[in-house]
Amino acid sequence: MIAFVAVCVFGPDRLPELAQQAGRFLRRMRAYANAARDDLRSELGPEYADLELRDLDPRTIVRKHIIEAMNDDDEPAPLRAGLRPLAAGERPPYDADAT
Repeated sequence: MIAFVAVCVFGPDRLPELAQQAGRFLRRMRAYANAARDDLRSELGPEYADLELRDLDPRTIVRKHIIEAMNDDDEPAPLRAGLRPLAAGERPPYDADAT
């Protein structure tokens, strides 16, 4: 469908030229992205040698931390000072002034 519209709009004579220009543009953009990634890697140092640009996507970062937190959930949470777990059937303390 897109090819048909392109042939109708640009004509069959100009279509190969436009395809070449689009290909060159995409190759140039890919080269720019790779150069930016390589610059970032060199600036950040060896601990970020496996850095990919898609790792900088906020959704990826949040997903990674959620998965890490879920994996760490197997460990019991440390008790805060002065607190203890409730015994079976014991009711939690109630503060009438706070509510």
